Amino acid sequence: MASLQEFKKFAVQGNVLDMAVGIIIGGAFGKVVSSLVEDMLMPPIGMLLGQVDFASLFINLSGTAYESLAKAKEAGAPTLNVGLFLTTIINFVFVAFAVFMLVQQLNRAKKAPEPAPAGPPITKDCPHCLSTIPIKATRCGHCTSELR
Repeated sequence: MASLQEFKKFAVQGNVLDMAVGIIIGGAFGKVVSSLVEDMLMPPIGMLLGQVDFASLFINLSGTAYESLAKAKEAGAPTLNVGLFLTTIINFVFVAFAVFMLVQQLNRAKKAPEPAPAGPPITKDCPHCLSTIPIKATRCGHCTSELR
């Protein structure tokens, strides 16, 4: 019974809930960026590179000719899926850049902690040996000089 209560206390703490929310939002954010790359960026890039469809760009390792990646996979042929890999790399770069920009903005929004107000001094320097001594001292504890 004590373990269940400890787990409940752990699960309801702010850090665990924050982490869970972050993971859920991060997954959704990744899907949005993936769609941006695959559906909005790769088609124009493919057009600029001479009507290249990155999703069907592959290297067939079997020696048999296949019209498309889907047909090669259907036949069980070994392929190097170069286009899908390039899309994934571009996807990663966009996600990493977006996360970098988000963290950068969050860091700018955080306030720096205000310094504690300085109180009256509690030490002073001995005029003879320059050692730090209590403010109320009448004799230096280091050089034994009498102070005024």
